[in-house]
Formats: sequence, C-alpha cells, structure tokens
Amino acid sequence: MKTKETVESKDEMTTEQTCQQEHDNLSDNTDTTQAENDENVDENNTKQEESSNKGEEKKKNRSFFGKKKSEEEELKKQLEEADVKYKELNDRFLRLYSEFDNYKKRTNKEKLDLLSTASEKVIVGLLPVIDDFERAIAANEKAEDVTAIKEGFVLIYNKLLQLLKRFDVEEIAAKGEEFNTDYHEAITHFPAQNEEDKGKVMDVTEKGYKIKDKVIRYSKVVVAN
Repeated sequence: MKTKETVESKDEMTTEQTCQQEHDNLSDNTDTTQAENDENVDENNTKQEESSNKGEEKKKNRSFFGKKKSEEEELKKQLEEADVKYKELNDRFLRLYSEFDNYKKRTNKEKLDLLSTASEKVIVGLLPVIDDFERAIAANEKAEDVTAIKEGFVLIYNKLLQLLKRFDVEEIAAKGEEFNTDYHEAITHFPAQNEEDKGKVMDVTEKGYKIKDKVIRYSKVVVAN
C-alpha cells in the first residue's frame, strides 16, 4: 500500500511539474510574442515617421520649386511691362525729337525769310530816295538858283531820315553828353577848359546809330579830359 501511494504521489508530482513547465513555456511564448509585437509596432512607427518625414520633405521641395516658379513668372511679367514702357518712352522721344528738329528748321527758315524780307523792305524804302536824288541831279544841271538846290537836298535828307525812323533807326546823342563806352568811341582827347566839361563829348566826327536798343554803329567822338 505504501508503495502504491508513493507511486501515485510521484505521478502527481510529475503531472504538476509538467503543468508548471507547460505554463512556463506558455509564458515564455507569450513574452516572446509580446516582444515581437512591440518590435513590429516600433518598426511600423519608424516607417510611419520616415514616410511622414519624406512627405514633408517632398512638400517642402514642391513649395520651394512652386515659389521659384512664381517668382520667375513675376519677374517675367515685370520685364514685359518694363519693355512696353521703354518702347513707349522711346517712341515719345523720337516724336519729340522729330518735332523739335522740324521746329528748328522752320524757325531758321523764318529767320532767313525775315532777314531777306527786312532787307527787301529797306531797299524798297530807299528806292524813292534814289529817285529824288536822280531828279535833283537832273534839275541841278540847268538850275541857276542855289537856294532851290539847297532846299532840294534838305528835302531829300529829311525824307531819308523819315525812312530810317520807320525802321526804328535812331541817331545816338553824343555832343555835350557824358562819354559812354556803350554808345561812344573816343578817337582823341584834349584838355577840358573847365571842370564841367571833363568826361564829356566835345565833338562828333562820325554819327552813331542804333535800332531800338541795339547799337549798329558807334559814335566817333572827341572827349575832354
């Protein structure tokens, strides 16, 4: 009996050991599976992070090239606008230059025409004076009255002065005036007889004339010092 109980006890112990071993093996398998699962999760997380980083990097690259393309388009647009503005300004400049050149040619022609016209007017005005001189010369060949000859010359002279006034030609006042280099040209000097005469024009050897305020011939004078 004792031996049988002992055998049964041994069997029970063997069974318990077997169960314990199976339990331990199961626990080991569970731990291994959990570890593998954890490794898989970590690997998946790593892959997701790498994928996310790659997506962000692609997005950044896309954004950079998109921005660069936008800047190029903007620069191209500005260049086209500048080119249009340049052509407009250049065209305006060419028109203004052409107009100015035409204006310069027209004014030069008008000046030449004015000079020729002015000369023509002066000559036309002098022709009657020449006619009077010719008539006076013809009359003086048979004239015996000296007084009539003198009056004829005076009339012609006054007619000539009227013609000069018509063209704004005036005689420059000189004798008895203060010497003025703007109008007078001193050809000689002599001592003044009194203090009041110093620096004044005492005699005129050749009359001077001006057209309005422009001197066309200076008066040649004698000045007292």
